[in-house]
Amino acid sequence: MTDPTTTTVGDTVILRDEPPTQPARSRSRGSMIFRKVIATNRARIGGGVLLFIILWAFIGPLLYPWSFTDQDGLAFSQPPSLDHWFGTNNIGQDVYAQTLVGLQKSLVIGLIVGPAAALIAGLVGAVAGYLGGVWDKAIIWVIDLLLVIPSFYLIVLLSPVFRSLSWLALVVFLALFGWMVLARVIRGQTMSLREREYVKAARFMGVPGFTIVRRHILPNVASLLIIDATLGIGAAILSETTLSFFGFGVQAPDVSLGTLLALGSTAAVTRPWLFVFPAGILIITVLASSLLGDALRDAIDPTSGANRD
Repeated sequence: MTDPTTTTVGDTVILRDEPPTQPARSRSRGSMIFRKVIATNRARIGGGVLLFIILWAFIGPLLYPWSFTDQDGLAFSQPPSLDHWFGTNNIGQDVYAQTLVGLQKSLVIGLIVGPAAALIAGLVGAVAGYLGGVWDKAIIWVIDLLLVIPSFYLIVLLSPVFRSLSWLALVVFLALFGWMVLARVIRGQTMSLREREYVKAARFMGVPGFTIVRRHILPNVASLLIIDATLGIGAAILSETTLSFFGFGVQAPDVSLGTLLALGSTAAVTRPWLFVFPAGILIITVLASSLLGDALRDAIDPTSGANRD
């Protein structure tokens, strides 16, 4: 039997190189993190519940015969039934339809505010840490000032403005007051990253500072931004609910979980379905978001809480 790696020509044996083997594809860091995340019970439960809630909130109203503005003149303050799954309020409006519409609004606000605040924190913190000097001191002074100002009371003072604007104004204010703590963390990370050889080499080659931040700094702190954006969804939903509960957030005719809780709190004992269903859905949504963010944090940073599943 001839060796497949040799060739015989007359009395001469010629050695041939072995055919190159295909190297196994190295798993990217993103795929490894994804595998770690889906391997945890917290991620599967939290992500599955959150996905179900999002689909339910946006598809559920399309499959239900009642709209959140419809009134049933024969069912005032009725408990849950086959006709009205979550019951009705004192003017005959369907609580199930209103809860889904309110959940839509709260989810949209949370899904916008969480990533937006993380993006602001990443940009501001990276710029402050990279530039240093006077710029760093000025940005840190602004951050500290915003941390001292009680954002809740400031939004309360500005609430008359919300009444003349859409709920998007609330989104802007929540995003503007939710990035400061993470920005300080990103700043510290950036001050360490700017001393790395590849950052110094890029600066020596004349690469603009903004390009260095975009190409070399932000990708290295992306894990922190992803974690904060995920956890920030639940925090933003709670903030919106609290403000709307006290009448400083979403305004009529718009509906959110906060406005439903405010209306149902006065009848929590006599007509509990007006309060229990919105409150239960709020708790489940925030808990699912927290579970997913917690699992993502542990997958990216194993030292934060390993082996808790």
